[in-house]
Amino acid sequence: MNIVKRENRKGDKAYFSIEYGRGRGTRMATGIFVYTHPRNLVEKNHNRQALILVETKKSELLLERQAIGSGYIPDHKFKANFLDYYQEFADANVRKGKRHLKNSLAQFKLFIAKGIISPVDITENLCKRFRQYLLDKFTGETPANYFSEFKKVIRAATKDNYWRHNPVEDVNSKTNPSKKLKENLEADEYIKLLHTPCLNETVKDAFVFSCYTGLRFVDIKLLDWKDIKEGRLTTRIIQHKTGLPVTLTLHPIALAILEKRRRLSRSISSPKVFLLATHDGCNKILDQWVTAARIAKHITWSCARLSFSILLQDENVDDATVAYLMGHSTSNQVIKTYRRHRPRNQTASISKLPMPEALPYFLEN
Repeated sequence: MNIVKRENRKGDKAYFSIEYGRGRGTRMATGIFVYTHPRNLVEKNHNRQALILVETKKSELLLERQAIGSGYIPDHKFKANFLDYYQEFADANVRKGKRHLKNSLAQFKLFIAKGIISPVDITENLCKRFRQYLLDKFTGETPANYFSEFKKVIRAATKDNYWRHNPVEDVNSKTNPSKKLKENLEADEYIKLLHTPCLNETVKDAFVFSCYTGLRFVDIKLLDWKDIKEGRLTTRIIQHKTGLPVTLTLHPIALAILEKRRRLSRSISSPKVFLLATHDGCNKILDQWVTAARIAKHITWSCARLSFSILLQDENVDDATVAYLMGHSTSNQVIKTYRRHRPRNQTASISKLPMPEALPYFLEN
C-alpha cells in the first residue's frame, strides 16, 4: 500500500491518494494536500499535520483490509454507541419521500429510553421486545415497516462484524391489523362538509384538499407552492420503478381551494400552502366540524385518504390507478387496507336477490 503525491496544475499544492493495488478502482483520494512551496509558518505547520494525517489514513485503511474475515473491528470503524451506527446508516440511506428508516430510528430511541446502547446489548430478546413495542404503539403496516428498517440496520452491522450471528435473523416483522374499522365519508357527506361552515377555514380547506387528493396530514402540512404547477401536484412520493415523483391532476374543487389559498397568501409570506397546527389540534377542529354537518361518524384526518380510495373504487376506477394516485408501488395496500369495509347501502344490496312476482304458496296466509 503506497501513498501517491501529485501536484495540481498550478503547481502550488500537492494532493495525496492511497494506492492498494494495480487495478482500476484501487486508488483512494484522501482530499489531503500540502503546499509545494510553503511561504510562512502557518503553511509549514499545515504541511507537517497533513503528512501525519495521510499516514493515519493509510494505517486505518491497512487495518480495515487486514481485519477482513476476522472478528476484529478496528477502533476507528467501531461505534461503541450503536445509536451512532444507526444514525450514520439512516443518513447514508436517506431517500426522498421515504420516512420509515428515519422513523424507525426515532422509535428505537424512545424504546431504549437512553442516549447510548452498546452493540453487545442488541440481543434477540431485545429485538423481540422492540417489535412488541411497535405492535403495542402502532396499527396496520406501520409496525412491520419500522421493524423491517431496523432489521436492515442490524443486517448491515452484522456484515460490518459487529456480531458473528445476526441477532434479529429469526425475528420476523409483524403487522398489527386494527380491530376497529376506520370510518369513511360517502359522496353525499363530502357535499355536506363542503356546505357546512367550519370554525377554522384553513383546517377546512386542508381537509377537503386531502379528500380530493388522498394526501396524508404530514404531506398536506409540508405542501409548498412550488409543488404545484399548471393544475398538477408533484408529490414527495417517489415511484419505485421510474425514480420520479408521483404527479396528480387536481380536481376542480382542489384547484378552487388552491386559488383561494393563493389569494390569502399574498398577505402572508410563507412557502407553505396550508399553515396548520398540530395533528391532534386539527383533529379536534375536524370533529366539531363533522358534528356541525350532522355526520354521525368518528372522522379523523386519516379518513380522508381512505374515503378518496373508496369513492374512486365505487366509480370502478381500477386498483392499479388508485394505487398510483395514492403513491403505492403495488395494489396490495389498496386491496388490503384502502377498501370498503362497510356496505354503502344494505337495503339496495339485499334487494338485488331474486324476488318472484308473487309470494310462493308456502308463504301465503
